[in-house]
Amino acid sequence: MKKRVAVAFTGPSNSGKTTLIQKLSTHLIQTHKIAIIKNDPKDKAEFDVVGKDSHKFSQTGAEVVITSPTRTTYFSQTSKSLDEIVSMLSDFDILLVEGLKNLPLPRIAIFRNTIDESYFQCSEAIAIDESICLDDYLIPSHITLLNLNDITQIIQWIHTHAKDI
Repeated sequence: MKKRVAVAFTGPSNSGKTTLIQKLSTHLIQTHKIAIIKNDPKDKAEFDVVGKDSHKFSQTGAEVVITSPTRTTYFSQTSKSLDEIVSMLSDFDILLVEGLKNLPLPRIAIFRNTIDESYFQCSEAIAIDESICLDDYLIPSHITLLNLNDITQIIQWIHTHAKDI
């Protein structure tokens, strides 16, 4: 069985998590199969168009799979564990997870402008940009400091710290 690894990203709203994951995925996809899980903690994302058949089916409460020549979309009415999601995403090398602070994965917290120190307890690294004045914070010694704009450095951290799953 091939090696598959996962790493998570967390941080306040508008800190740059999605942008970073997009940049990482664009770079990593050149040499790896990438999967991404995004958590929607406020349950506000809309995944289908009202009036379309797939939306009508998903509104019944059923588990719905939509297939086409180029993709497969799965609409679930229940929350899935990481293990259940990983089993559905069987063909990947690196899994990038946005959010889900409770998952036992190595985690990079993303900050711009200010650091929320409450994230230190669930993070192994923090990625910041020049908007952060490090003199204003006491970064715990167990946390690796990463440059939010240095994709190569962050990828190296992922290759070293991502968890086998």
